[in-house]
Amino acid sequence: MECRLVNFLSSILIGMLLLISGCSTPLSGRYGAKGQTKEEFSLYVENVFRLQNSVTSDLMELQETDPINNRDVLLKAEQAMQEACAPLNEYVSRESDGSSIGLFLRQKVEKTAVDCDQAAQRVKQQLPHQ
Repeated sequence: MECRLVNFLSSILIGMLLLISGCSTPLSGRYGAKGQTKEEFSLYVENVFRLQNSVTSDLMELQETDPINNRDVLLKAEQAMQEACAPLNEYVSRESDGSSIGLFLRQKVEKTAVDCDQAAQRVKQQLPHQ
């Protein structure tokens, strides 16, 4: 009986520690991989979203007007960008629909914003300059 109580209390303590560690970034007032303020991080994420949308638009336009010489490489880079930016796109979609945005999605965006930015930059570099 005593062993079960100790295991139960240990489980609760571990759960609380995991919960607290998952929330440590917002509690410190720093966001994202660069440790930005909330305002700086919000602006950064907005710029990343705009970049990703711009690159996607350029890709769609390019596919309609010009044959793409490095199509396979570009399509792989685009797919990687879409995967890296999926949490950000989901966040924006939920926000625009007025749907609820949970803590886990917010944390996922915070953790993946830099990856999304870098993936969009890679695609942009591979696009022919106009």
